[in-house]
Amino acid sequence: MVSLLSYSRGVPLLTTPALPDGALSARAQPGIDGDRLALRPWQETDVASVVTAFADPAIQRWHCRSLTTAEARQWIAQWQSRWQAETDACWAVTEDGKVAGQIGLRHIDLAEGLAQISYWVLPESRGHRLAPRALTALTDWAFTDLGLHRLELSHSTLNTPSCRVATRCGYLLEGTKRSEARHADGWHDMHSHARLSTDQP
Repeated sequence: MVSLLSYSRGVPLLTTPALPDGALSARAQPGIDGDRLALRPWQETDVASVVTAFADPAIQRWHCRSLTTAEARQWIAQWQSRWQAETDACWAVTEDGKVAGQIGLRHIDLAEGLAQISYWVLPESRGHRLAPRALTALTDWAFTDLGLHRLELSHSTLNTPSCRVATRCGYLLEGTKRSEARHADGWHDMHSHARLSTDQP
């Protein structure tokens, strides 16, 4: 890994080193352990859980889609190729061994040390603080193991539970993007949160 120098008015500034190609594809997808919680790669046996999730009205409200069994199987299968392409990663969140949600890194840019967070929780697992626990586990792994510098999290301004999760996990609110994302009921303004590897937990 090589440190990069940039210049501002002729003064060299040390910047975050770029991650090398292969930082993802050269390794197996990790399992990430938490308190009674684990993040693991999706498996063929998780198809029913994925179908259930995308049929849930609360999840559909923010994702605008549902999946058939065949589509859920394809959704699961795509993550290995995305991992190898170093563009995206996604894990099943399990609680006591049972699938309870998903969390992932989207639009990974290893050269810039950036990624975006996404997550959802199955209806029967809500109220267990699952989302903040999973987000904390993934954040720690992304910064300490993978070596990313900045993680971004975006949600509708109407999605107050996601806002609470982001804030609780140290993702600072940086602003509002007007009419940025289309949801089931139309275009929504989006809150933009971010956390840096240098931020205090």
